[in-house]
Amino acid sequence: MEELIKYFPQLTEWQIDCFNKLGTLYPEWNDKINVISRKDIDNLYVHHILHSLAIAKFITPKPGTTFIDLGTGGGFPGIPLAIMWPECRFHLIDRIGKKIKVASSVAEEIGLKNVTFQHGDIAECKLKVDFVISRAVMQLDELLRLIKKNISPDSKNGFPNGLICLKGGDLKAELGRVKRPIIDVPLSDYFSEEYFTTKDLIYVEL
Repeated sequence: MEELIKYFPQLTEWQIDCFNKLGTLYPEWNDKINVISRKDIDNLYVHHILHSLAIAKFITPKPGTTFIDLGTGGGFPGIPLAIMWPECRFHLIDRIGKKIKVASSVAEEIGLKNVTFQHGDIAECKLKVDFVISRAVMQLDELLRLIKKNISPDSKNGFPNGLICLKGGDLKAELGRVKRPIIDVPLSDYFSEEYFTTKDLIYVEL
């Protein structure tokens, strides 16, 4: 939890309380339904919550901004960002029902009012939003084809509407297949922990 305070000292008491509750709820749920690697649950705050909040270092959305979290798993990055931006709305999608069950239960238990959930596929989702967000879901060119229909043409933030995703490893070939404007930010620009030295944030304008 101290890592969140370190990088986001402006957190309100309500936000701190929510993030503290995540530290209890996710290990409890993970004992019942494995949504985070058992060997990684001890790194919940850095590897999952802080990693998700890298998007909050990249953009500060206006109130009313809408997001789809594609392949949310247990709720990342959507739930940490919904806590960070309570005046924005998030729709979390995953194909695996038990993962959506965990994410929706965690959101309910901490009292999040700005999230909705969908067990299914992005092809079934008709929502138009400002941004699609994801963590390491699939290859960028494939992801962009799937979400293009979900991006609203009416941009209201500092960045045009599009995709913001978190990825790791060597991305040169993957980025080379994308013919849209891209920003690639190494997460070591935001966070000093060793975990982030091989992680990037990718923004693609749509």
